[in-house]
Amino acid sequence: MSIKPVTSRDNPQYKQLRQMASSSPARRKLGKTLLDGVHLCEAWLEHRGRPELCVFSESARHHPEVSRILERCLSMDVECVQLPDALFSPLSQVEQGVALLFMVPVPVAHTTVAPDTPTVLLDKLQDPGNLGSVLRSAAAAGIRQVICGEGTASAWSPKVLRAGMGAHFVLDIVEQADLEQWIASATVPVYATSSHATVSIYDMPLSAPCAWLFGHEGAGISPELLSRVTTVLAIPQQAGVESMNVAAAAAVCLFEQRRQLLLHR
Repeated sequence: MSIKPVTSRDNPQYKQLRQMASSSPARRKLGKTLLDGVHLCEAWLEHRGRPELCVFSESARHHPEVSRILERCLSMDVECVQLPDALFSPLSQVEQGVALLFMVPVPVAHTTVAPDTPTVLLDKLQDPGNLGSVLRSAAAAGIRQVICGEGTASAWSPKVLRAGMGAHFVLDIVEQADLEQWIASATVPVYATSSHATVSIYDMPLSAPCAWLFGHEGAGISPELLSRVTTVLAIPQQAGVESMNVAAAAAVCLFEQRRQLLLHR
């Protein structure tokens, strides 16, 4: 397949890209999203394979990394679209990045979780940067399943994808899940954290499969869900210091679990 130049703002394909770049409902309706930049596009090729569409600007065409990606896409018969820089700019939210996008289908996740699968549960986590960071930590810590409850930010939005840095492509992500129902049917212990808890995560055996529940940046985990977890744990921190960011707390918990798993191998 050859490269297709698009030069008009009225081109139907370009209009669709503009809509996808700015509208979460449009992405959900299509079941697709946009990957912005070289890193995410390379990660998709490595873990998921062929994208549906490759889009790049005129000035980026001869960039070494874009050239390599473009060559791979053409070899896989991917439709490749070249845009003038002025048309590409509204599609990207990355400042001073390399002008490259993939359009890809949002992977359909399994709706059930194996009882022995380490899992992260997210209750109304709303900041895209925090959500992407949690996904990134989960993937790095060996978690493979993330269950997002209602009210959590769209995991496949461009902002969350950028913050996740490719973590999405090695995770099974379920969205709009009923967390209360999931916890009720879980066969693994479910842990949450609170500054008021008396048991430290460093005193809790975590080498067996478990699930972690993390909540809203300001309100935290809903009382209803918190009452249903197995144990509420504390992350010891300096007295008089504001509680840590949810993404940082998740990283501490997940890597303490990872440390214990490695010790028991």
